Amino acid sequence: MLGAAAAAVLAERSDAQPGASGSAKRKQPACILTPEQTEGPYFVDERLNRSDIRVDPTDGLARPGVPLALVLRISSISSAGCTPLTGAVVDIWHCDAAGIYSDVADPGFSSLGKKFLRGYQVTDANGNARFVTVYPGWYRGRAVHIHFKVRAKAGSGQGYEFTSQLYFDDAITDRVHARNPYAGRGQRKVKNEGDAIFRDGGSQLVLSLVEGTQGYSATFDVGLRMPR
Repeated sequence: MLGAAAAAVLAERSDAQPGASGSAKRKQPACILTPEQTEGPYFVDERLNRSDIRVDPTDGLARPGVPLALVLRISSISSAGCTPLTGAVVDIWHCDAAGIYSDVADPGFSSLGKKFLRGYQVTDANGNARFVTVYPGWYRGRAVHIHFKVRAKAGSGQGYEFTSQLYFDDAITDRVHARNPYAGRGQRKVKNEGDAIFRDGGSQLVLSLVEGTQGYSATFDVGLRMPR
């Protein structure tokens, strides 16, 4: 069932430009530096190499929610333009429909030992890291978001790390959160413009979602200025 849902979402995603054919169908990545944002308190380096992050490997149960197929396309930006960043480790993590992160102790919940909605992928020759997850829920004080981290080797061989967050159009979130299992959580209090972290570059980090038969998909270009 999970595989079929993921396939249905992915089938609706297209990187094709109208009228293009063959190799020209792929859009070129946006050669724009991506704003960096705070890691937040809930990053756990689980080292879970997986594309579908919905299932908790500790119990085999999938977190409920609207499927979301996400492609992060990572590029290194220089004076010569954009170059796909191959072999970078890309982590994503976010809360579930009830606003809970896995493997953390929080005043409102404890999910220690759980590993849902976390994972990493290694970018391919085109700089792509592909994930299947669910549309995030909300929790107090924040707009709806996904965290991501990119770890790679710079030109000198030293380690390089970049962390930021992705956001959603508030109108789409309203529609999604009116459905189960989100509706039981109640209406969120903070939207994008009311989020202090979003106001620091978040308008450049909003996903352009494509609606499919069973969920949503998005491709987001991440442009990095790598040290030499």
